[in-house]
Amino acid sequence: MPNAIWQPQELKDDPHHRADKAAKVQAMFSAIAKAYDLNNRVHSFGLDQRWRRHAVRAAAVKPTDDVLDVACGTGDLTELFADARSRSVVGVDFTAAMLDIARVKQGRHAQYSSIRYEQGDAMALAVESSSVDIVSIAFGLRNVSDPVQALAEFRRVLRPGGRLVVLEFDEPTNAIIRAANRLYTHHIMPWTASLLARDRSGAYRYLPRSVETFLSRDRLRDAMLAAGFSHVKQTPLTFGTCVLSCGRVNTSA
Repeated sequence: MPNAIWQPQELKDDPHHRADKAAKVQAMFSAIAKAYDLNNRVHSFGLDQRWRRHAVRAAAVKPTDDVLDVACGTGDLTELFADARSRSVVGVDFTAAMLDIARVKQGRHAQYSSIRYEQGDAMALAVESSSVDIVSIAFGLRNVSDPVQALAEFRRVLRPGGRLVVLEFDEPTNAIIRAANRLYTHHIMPWTASLLARDRSGAYRYLPRSVETFLSRDRLRDAMLAAGFSHVKQTPLTFGTCVLSCGRVNTSA
């Protein structure tokens, strides 16, 4: 098992402002890749796939759409976009170990053979400008060193009329639900998820702290608007523990 990547003192501060955040995030996901899907299912009570299906529906996929799934991880959302019969789907992730799992899953199902997985950085996508119709990112924007720069990249690669779909954890606005959610995510989940993954990296202590210190849903909406997206719509899911944020590129862009 790997040694701790996130020290307790580091997580008392804001992990998003660390100069070594990218390296730590990459090492963290490498450490938990093999148990990532299992922990997602167990600790979201199976809701993570429902949230992803919401994202695909919100993207209003057409047969002529080219999709770029950023921070694709093990490919769960990427596969759902392929199921939606888009013209092409590319999954990009910063961590090679996560992509290794995605490719193993891909090999088990012939219908996903057309998906292309590539290692890449959300802040510097190796994608031509105005070349895709949908950009998605699920539970990954807060792990990027500079989310504002990533949003600018998403805007750059989208065609006029293109859609951005962002799934991200959030803090519920209801005080009682927020307190219950914090009890679960800060105290119960870090222990059980680390045990299930046999993980000492601190990944599951980083998760709740990274949500707590990330952009609020209102600030994320403002950041999407500032990046050039219009008609930004946000939909809280499961009592606001997760928020789906969708924006469009104007057809006259």
